[in-house]
Amino acid sequence: MDYDVVIGLEVHSQLLTQSKMFCSCASGYQDAPPNTVVCEVCMGMPGVLPVINRQAVELVIATGIALGCTIQHQTKFDRKNYPYPDLMKGYQISQYDMPIAAKGILRIEDADGIPKNINVTRVHLEEDVAKLLHKEDPRRGDYSLLDINRAGVPLMEIVSEPEISSPEEANSYLTNLHLIIRYIAVSTANMEEGSFRCDANISLKPTGSQTLGKKVEIKNVNSFRSVFRALRYEQYRQQEALNAGKKIIQETRGWSDDRGTTVSQRS
Repeated sequence: MDYDVVIGLEVHSQLLTQSKMFCSCASGYQDAPPNTVVCEVCMGMPGVLPVINRQAVELVIATGIALGCTIQHQTKFDRKNYPYPDLMKGYQISQYDMPIAAKGILRIEDADGIPKNINVTRVHLEEDVAKLLHKEDPRRGDYSLLDINRAGVPLMEIVSEPEISSPEEANSYLTNLHLIIRYIAVSTANMEEGSFRCDANISLKPTGSQTLGKKVEIKNVNSFRSVFRALRYEQYRQQEALNAGKKIIQETRGWSDDRGTTVSQRS
């Protein structure tokens, strides 16, 4: 059977501000020793009061304008609850139903080089999470270290509609978005440092069908090449499973550059 590929991308970009999203800690953490650029607010201590970083809001508005979005007159922040150890509070301050910017367009080229518009659903603002460092030790066993320096850094999320039809189009989308973000100077968009990261959602549906298949999310892929390889691998994996009569499970998978495969993380 022939299948159509359906891809939607969620791009996270750290913003070029002097301080973190809700506290006065410096946002430049990359060269600092672990757990030194922290305070009671970004460590999630009880009773602390977050204060919004005005510049971060302005940079998201600038990005929304560059993408032709409608800038909302009213916006608000929400709690996104999840129990992972990289979030000390147990929730992330993010935006849900009232983002700062919405309904934009990003022009790309399809696999044949023909111009195509991809609708941008929303551009919203949130705080980044801490960084987990996973270590392997044959004597003591595997363990993880927590560096809180990144927690609270202003993070912009740009969400596309599921209108991308191939890994080639996804690469064109990311390349063009990366150029815009760098040009308007809202972020360094340095993928090696993690200031430009991508979560890719991919599903397959029978060609011509209007019913979407079960989507798989590939988390935190940090290079254009890796996004392309991960989407291509996942396209073939799902196609083989469907042709064998298996069901696709809606889940989150990670990408292993070394293995060249996606790996199931959670359903």
